[in-house]
Amino acid sequence: MGQSAGTKEQHVAEVAAGERFEFGKNWARFLKSLDEDRIVEAQRSLEEMLEAGSLAGMTFLDIGSGSGLFSLAARRMAARVHSFDYDPQSVNCTRELKRKYFPDDPNWLVEQGSVLDEKYLRGLGVFDVVYSWGVLHHTGKMWEALENAGRLVAPGGTLFISIYNYQGTASVRWRKVKRMYNRLPRGLRFLVVAPSFAVLNYAHIIKDFLRLRPFQTMREYGKNRRGMSMWRDVIDWVGGYPFEFAKPEEIFDFYRTRGFMLTRLRTCRGTPGCNQFVFRKTEQAR
Repeated sequence: MGQSAGTKEQHVAEVAAGERFEFGKNWARFLKSLDEDRIVEAQRSLEEMLEAGSLAGMTFLDIGSGSGLFSLAARRMAARVHSFDYDPQSVNCTRELKRKYFPDDPNWLVEQGSVLDEKYLRGLGVFDVVYSWGVLHHTGKMWEALENAGRLVAPGGTLFISIYNYQGTASVRWRKVKRMYNRLPRGLRFLVVAPSFAVLNYAHIIKDFLRLRPFQTMREYGKNRRGMSMWRDVIDWVGGYPFEFAKPEEIFDFYRTRGFMLTRLRTCRGTPGCNQFVFRKTEQAR
């Protein structure tokens, strides 16, 4: 089992061409504010969606590990964890969390790799739990990535993914905004982020003031948003390119025809966020 060849150079070239957001830089800033409360909340949300308090004796694959927070949560749940990410700085973030909380642990492996690299994936084998939250729609080839992720699930195993919700013309407009952000010089990107922050959050801000609780949503945001602050979440959203999306029924049908059974679904209720899916792979799955 080895790291995917050429991914670092390819990633650098795509970022330079304005075709990819540097998620790793955002995650590195996020880790500076990571505390025990956010780790506990991440673990709680994983336990809730997987309907399991422990993953002891199970293998856990984190596709697109990002900050490494949910790999850490899975390891705390006693899983044997394999984390990989396409973004080299995200890999470094995950490695830093491992160094801090599970140094020299043979049951947590961190690598750089791509979910689109079939040669790399063939060396991984299959896993009891495959987890990929908010990642596969940023590959540029979402349906291929969804296919590859499914193949990494062991028969009887669990697939937990989240995919951006299709919102018609609004999704198409956001894709244009995201592409513009990545093609602008860094010093001008605030011209996209500032109005996007206002569009995404003005309703919460107004409600908080009317309730005489100014900025309460902003202060408590990280407790309910997988640990990320509101500002970091907006940058992650606006910068997140490539950008694809799907209706919930499209994801359901895609995996149903491949022998997966939906066990949990949490929609974003029409917002620009992600729909979350938990599937079980049947013995007859291909």
